[in-house]
Amino acid sequence: MDRAGLFDSLGRLRQEAEDAGSRFRKRAGAAALDNFFHGASRLGKLHPKASPERHGVEVLKDIAYVPVDASGPTQPHHTLDVYKPRAAKGLLPVVLYIHGGGFRILSKDTHWVMALSFARRGYLVFNINYRLAPEHRFPAAVEDVCQAFSWVVENAKAYGGDIERLVVAGESAGANLTAALTVATCFRREEPYAQRVFDHGVVPRAWLPYCGVLQVTDIERLRRRWPNISTFVNDRLLEVSRGYLGRDAESHGATLELADPLRLLEGDVQPDRPLPPCFAACGTADPLIADTQRLAEALTARGVPHTAQYYPGEFHAFHALVWRPEARRCWHDSYAFLAEHCPA
Repeated sequence: MDRAGLFDSLGRLRQEAEDAGSRFRKRAGAAALDNFFHGASRLGKLHPKASPERHGVEVLKDIAYVPVDASGPTQPHHTLDVYKPRAAKGLLPVVLYIHGGGFRILSKDTHWVMALSFARRGYLVFNINYRLAPEHRFPAAVEDVCQAFSWVVENAKAYGGDIERLVVAGESAGANLTAALTVATCFRREEPYAQRVFDHGVVPRAWLPYCGVLQVTDIERLRRRWPNISTFVNDRLLEVSRGYLGRDAESHGATLELADPLRLLEGDVQPDRPLPPCFAACGTADPLIADTQRLAEALTARGVPHTAQYYPGEFHAFHALVWRPEARRCWHDSYAFLAEHCPA
């Protein structure tokens, strides 16, 4: 082998080693984050105030929202939990809650505090799981959320819910899915799962996307806006796009609009039904804040009633830490918005 060939081989080996190191770093980072949130969730449940019974809330766990084959077990990613206020009389307004986690990690079990927060205010909450990437890439999560919506529409009354007073909410990746689901209720689309949602004729009274990643393509735009973003955070953002969409996002064709609901709302296609009022919240230290700002601009241009609230110095998903002052203010603002558009 001549010198040029040797340098080429060494260069390839170095690049392969760097790629392997990058993959290991990303996997380790994702695993650490997943373990942290699951551990924090379990630890939080040990606090006396975390008990649903203390707040007069009954919890029904692991209900399948996808028909189960009699010969097979229920798949955990196709289950939901129901949080029901015990003392409520009559039919309750409904919240369908969609957890975040970059489409790759977390679950309804890590997001019990979100469900409990709505339930203790008098809402019947359906807190759902869905299939996660990269094992289940887009549009699997959207399909599952649409399936869960259909199940809730058809079954909410049996649990004491009034489907005519429906709210859809979620944070981060869950905010993306909240937006995609709301789009499916208002825009007639070709995807069978979106068609089924539209055909129900049920439009949410309100939708609440917290700190949303509302455009999954061109995720690098966030680093262009925040050039000093840490390697750890940048890895998590890249995982969102590549893990969810794969390396050939354009292969999804028109369905890609459901991964980028923000771009659809920024476009000029008019909905078949009016879009419902929206409450969007984000911290000013959150790298995703630009998506919330763009959403507010798009809704303004469309004449959709909305409130966009920004919380100074707050990080991503800060409202999950419900004991902190700004988190409490965010929840207060959420309840005030719902009191106007879908009161409990």
